[in-house]
This record gives sequence, C-alpha cells and structure tokens, in this order.
Amino acid sequence: MVESPWGNRPTGKGNGGGSRPPQGGMPPEFDLEAMLRRARARVQGGMKNGGADEKRIGLLVLAALFVLWLASGIYRVNPDELGVVLRFGKYERTDGPGLNYHLPYPVEMVMIPSVTSVNKVEIGGGDAVENPGIRQARAFNASQVSSPGDRESLMLTGDRNIVDVGFEVQWKIDATNPQHFLFNVREPAESVQQVAESAMREVIGRNTLEDILTTAQSQIAEDTKAIMQRIFDEYEAGIEVTAVNLSKPDVPSPVIGEFQDVKRAEQDKATAESVAEGYRNDIIPRAKGEAVQMVQKAEAYKTRVIAEAEGDVARFMSVYEQYVNAKDVTRKRIYLETMEAVMKGMPKVIIGNDARGTGVVPVLPLPAPLAAPAAKPAGGTP
Repeated sequence: MVESPWGNRPTGKGNGGGSRPPQGGMPPEFDLEAMLRRARARVQGGMKNGGADEKRIGLLVLAALFVLWLASGIYRVNPDELGVVLRFGKYERTDGPGLNYHLPYPVEMVMIPSVTSVNKVEIGGGDAVENPGIRQARAFNASQVSSPGDRESLMLTGDRNIVDVGFEVQWKIDATNPQHFLFNVREPAESVQQVAESAMREVIGRNTLEDILTTAQSQIAEDTKAIMQRIFDEYEAGIEVTAVNLSKPDVPSPVIGEFQDVKRAEQDKATAESVAEGYRNDIIPRAKGEAVQMVQKAEAYKTRVIAEAEGDVARFMSVYEQYVNAKDVTRKRIYLETMEAVMKGMPKVIIGNDARGTGVVPVLPLPAPLAAPAAKPAGGTP
C-alpha cells in the first residue's frame, strides 16, 4: 500500500478509509525540506521497484508542493500601508496597496508598515509610546514598544534663565522611504524623543524667558519641527515629523515664588516709570511755554524801551533845534512844561503882582460832581 504524501497512512476507518490533508492551505508547521526529502526517497524507492504509479504520484506531489510554494508569495497591502520587499534580507522594492506578489520565502519576504498612523512622543510629562504599525506577511506581527519618556524638561534660555517646557511630538513613517525607517532606526520612539529634546533645547537657547512665556511659543514649535526633520533627513531615518505641540511653558516650581516677586517688582517699576513719564510730559511742555512767554515779554519790553528812547531822542532833538533858534522862549516853555508835569494833581495857590498889590489870586474850589440819584423801585411810591 502507498503511503500518503501528507505523512498519514490509511487506516481503513473513519472518513472514507483514510485521512485528508487539512483544508485551507498548508499545515500549521510546514517543513518544506523534510517533505521534499521524503518525496524524493519515495520516488527513488518506486523506481527501484519498477512501479510506474509510485513515480507518477511522487511527481504530482512535487508539482503540488511547488505550486503551493509559489502561491505563498501572494500578499495584500491595505490602502494605508506599503509593502517593503526584501530579497535575501536586502531591500529590493516597495509595493503599493492592493494584491502583490513576491518570490516565496526564503528568496524574498515582505514587511508591511502603516505609513498613515500617527505616533506621539511626550517630553516632560509622560511616557513616549511607539506604535509603529508594521506587520510582516505570515511571519511578522506589530507590537507596541514603550520607553520611558519622563525626561528632564528644564531648559536654559537665551538670557540665562531656567524654563520648564513640556511638549508633544507627532510623527509617522515617511511614505517615500519606508525602508529607511525599517532598517536605519532600531528604537524609533527613543530616537524621536532624544532628537526632540535636543532640538527644543537649541530653540529655547535662542529665545528669552519673556518671549517663551508670552508670544514666541508657536514660532518655537515650528523651529523645533524644522530642526527635527532636518536631523532625520540627514540620518535617513525614514521619519516624518507632522507636528510639535507645546504645553504652557512655566518657570520651575522651586522658584515660582521668587519669579512672581520679580514680576511684581517689574510691574512696580513699569508703574513708576509711567508716572514719571506722565509728570515729564506735563512739566516739560509747561516749562517750554513759560520760557517762550518770558522771551516774548522780554522782546516786547525791548521793543518798547527802544521805541521810547528813540521817541525821547527825537523829541529832545526837536526841542534843541527850537532852543537854538529862540533860547528865551524855549527856556520858558520848557520851564512851564516841567512845572506843569510836577504840579499836576496838587493844590495850587497863585501869587502874582496885580494893581492892588495883594499878590494873591483866590482860587474858586469846584465841588465834586453830584452823585446820580438812586433808581426808584418798580411800582413804589415817590
């Protein structure tokens, strides 16, 4: 009786007097080399015995096994994946989504990474968790790898202050070069974490503490992302950085009280400077106005004095010309004008030589003008 190619002898019992090969493909533990050795031994035994049936069955078994071996190279790639084909362990090509074929193991094998799943690494506030989403057809399963991410988040700023920066990095496999990710990076999450921390320290060292705490956070995230991507491209890591998200930076907790004191002192300083600036803006224009006013008064006084002096000179010269022509008359006129100016507003008694010889001229004092009568009240009696 001929032995079954599946390694089981018919027993005459059960399902039709013999066993059947497992349905749905190869056995769970498939040893191709051992089966080929057994098939070749059976063929050689049949040839020695001169059995044509045994030889034909052996050839059919070999053909079936070869077809199954070739069929094992068919594999499927999902829309969010790429198939990286290796030939004898060396990168050969990258296949797109859909049904694809590679030469069966051990000639070629395929690794199928997910190039759309986004992974996250947290710095200064959690664990860095890697979920690369890679599977190998029929032989490779994805696994989550966790590495400690509780790193030191205290960083030195450009003005030599210490700031506590926590941030998150989102990354995925580069779809253009997935083979770089598979073969050039051993622990992606740890590599991303180290590069992120180095890039962030470089960017923080370029900025001041005031800018980091207020307006420069979005620019810091963009600069960190650019530096990380440049590093990964230089090392051909096959990693694409999609985003860098900063949590609110703050000063270290041991010095938060002192920092608040400094901020209050700075606010008091700004308030004092504002008050002083207001006083300056009030007093300086006023002083400038008073100075201009004094200058204008001095100019007016100067003009008036010069004009008066020139008028006096002109009057003196006119009097002098008259004096030259008529000295007695001019002298008497000057005397009378001078006496008029001196005696003006004083009580006067005129003493002269008249015919009677008394020499005193009486002066009639005139009374002061009568006051106007008071107005009568409306509707009153006289």
